[in-house]
Amino acid sequence: METKWLEDFISLAETRSFSRSAQLRHVTQPAFSRRIQALEAWTGIDLVDRSSYPTRLTPAGETFHAQALEILNALQTTLNMMRGHQAAGQDMIEFAVPHTLAFTFFPHWLMDLRQTFGAVKTRLTALNVHDAVLRLTEGGCDLLIAYHHASQPLQIGPERYEMLKLTSETLAPYAKAGPDGRPLFRLPGPPGERVPFLAYASGAYMAQLVALIVRQAAQPPQLEPIYETDMAEGLKAMALEGHGLAFLPASSVRKELKSRRLVAAAGGTGLELTMEVRIYRERPGHTRHAKAGALKLWDFLRAQSEA
Repeated sequence: METKWLEDFISLAETRSFSRSAQLRHVTQPAFSRRIQALEAWTGIDLVDRSSYPTRLTPAGETFHAQALEILNALQTTLNMMRGHQAAGQDMIEFAVPHTLAFTFFPHWLMDLRQTFGAVKTRLTALNVHDAVLRLTEGGCDLLIAYHHASQPLQIGPERYEMLKLTSETLAPYAKAGPDGRPLFRLPGPPGERVPFLAYASGAYMAQLVALIVRQAAQPPQLEPIYETDMAEGLKAMALEGHGLAFLPASSVRKELKSRRLVAAAGGTGLELTMEVRIYRERPGHTRHAKAGALKLWDFLRAQSEA
C-alpha cells in the first residue's frame, strides 16, 4: 500500500468526482481510477459506490476515510518530529575516535578548544582504529581523530580526505613505582630474565607500533607477555596494580606520572616512539551534508596549524 493511494482516496471523498480528483492529483483519470482500485484490492472491500453520481463512498469507504485521515496526520506528525531531530543535530559535531584517544587525549583537547574556539557541541563515538576510519569513509561522522606514524599509515586517500596535525606524543613503557620510587619492572631488564609484559592485542594499531620499537631497539628487550587487550586504559589499569609494564601514550599517564603511581620504565634507552595526533575530514567537494559548525571548527584548526 502506498501513501499516495490514501491521498487519492481522500481527494475523491472530498470532490466526489474521479475526473476532478485526477486533475487535482496531476494524473490521468484512468491512472487515478487504477490507484483507487489498487487501494480497494489492498483493503479487500469496495470503498466507492460507482453506481451513483456524484460518486459516493460505501459505508466501508466512510469508515476508511476517517482512518485514512488519521493515518496521514500521524505520518506527517512523525515526519515533523524526525525533521526536528535532524535540525537539533545540525549543531552537534560528530567525532569518531579510537578508544585510546577517546579516553585520554580527547577530553583535554576539547577543554583547551573551548577556551580558544568557544562553545562547541560534540558527540563522540569510541571505536577501534579500523572501525573509526570506516565511520569516516562511510559518512557516519564529521571528523576523525587518530594517531599516525609513518610505519602504519591509515588507509585514507588524500584525494577525498584532508588532514591536519593536532599535536605529537610519545609512546613509551611505564610501570608501577616501588617503595623506593623506581619502577617495579624495567627495560631492557636484568640479564637472562624476561620482563612481565602487558601487551596490546595483535590486531590493535598500537601493537604494531610497540613491535616497531622493540625491533629497532639497540638492545632488544626480553618481554614475557602475560596479558593482552586492545585498549590502553586496560593496560594502564593492570600496570597500576603491578602486574607488569606497558607501552602507553604520554597523554594516558599524565595524572599517574604526576602522582608517581606510574614511572618511566626505560629511561634513556631509546625504547620509545613519537607519533602524531591527526584530525581528518571528507573534503567539502565530496560531502553532501557538511555542517556549518564542523566547517567553522576546521577553519579554526587549520588557521592554528598554519600559525
